[in-house]
Amino acid sequence: MNTVLPSTDLPLQSSSLALESSPLVLPSELSLRLRSPLQIGDVVVRSRVLQSPLSGVTDKVFRRLVRRYAPQSMMYTEMVSAAELHHLQRLPILMDIDLDERPISIQLFDRRPDFLAAAARKAVDQGADTIDINMGCPVNKITKNGGGSSLLRDPDTAVRIVEAVCEAVDVPVTVKTRIGWSDEDINAVDFARRMESAGAQMLTLHGRTRAQGYTGSARWDWIARVKAALTIPVIANGDIFSVESALRCLIETQADGIMCSRGTLGYPFLVGEIDHFIKTGEIKPVPSVIERLTCAKEHLTMLWEYKGIRGIRQARKHMAWYAKDFPGAAELRDRLCRIDSVEAGCYLIDQAILRLS
Repeated sequence: MNTVLPSTDLPLQSSSLALESSPLVLPSELSLRLRSPLQIGDVVVRSRVLQSPLSGVTDKVFRRLVRRYAPQSMMYTEMVSAAELHHLQRLPILMDIDLDERPISIQLFDRRPDFLAAAARKAVDQGADTIDINMGCPVNKITKNGGGSSLLRDPDTAVRIVEAVCEAVDVPVTVKTRIGWSDEDINAVDFARRMESAGAQMLTLHGRTRAQGYTGSARWDWIARVKAALTIPVIANGDIFSVESALRCLIETQADGIMCSRGTLGYPFLVGEIDHFIKTGEIKPVPSVIERLTCAKEHLTMLWEYKGIRGIRQARKHMAWYAKDFPGAAELRDRLCRIDSVEAGCYLIDQAILRLS
């Protein structure tokens, strides 16, 4: 039986234009596969929708909110520097995970196999169910030191990293990467094959090059090529902002799952919405503006309780992401971006809720 979702948002891929005016159909074979658990080595995850690691975002507070709506999904920490772990006497707060957070993965980055192997052992001691190696971050301060997406141009080192980490830990090792360094240097298929041969148990592919950063459209066709070339699970990433875009991506790529990234900023409901539809064929009601602002207030309060004044500073960007698409949103967003206390933020949100009620 096919799963059908009414077409409501514009397709992000030119190859999906034929689907724009008709209901979106999830083929029965794909639907059946996606409703089964995701097997990552010997780790079983009962959801095919994952929350991406996001620097400065996916801390314990944010993960807790996402997990409320997607209790079986794999969560990822913010990426952790293996070099920092090597030199710090205490573990960084980025690796702070709760006992009830499983399934949980800790993402690491560096270019030195020995540093990453040692960091992976510490991550497993912290409770990581899998170790994810970042080979896709496009930020200059990461790539200039040979980490992140720069490893796409040094596949031999990338292979040695995966081999070293696999040897160091007894949990599955996974890789998150991009389709290539630039349009002139797309090597996604060969690179992915080498990661699988080195021992990676899953690969997440962001459908952009490093040169693109987060501009332009994600090229899902390259994810489809990598999926066809590998035997390990391939997770699609890039331009997932709704249930419909997730299903379009899955249909086009035949991927084994979806990883949500920027679509969850100010909207921690997305992973759960996609997961619910894949499992049941039902569309969850979209949260009202008041429900979104109530979530924003809770997010702010939790960050204050967890990190103090530093949490308030970090909350400003989160509050800006929540304050969108309703009357008075621009003014509220401007004021929330300048809060210096939890009381000030809660007051502004309460006033906005009162006006919208």
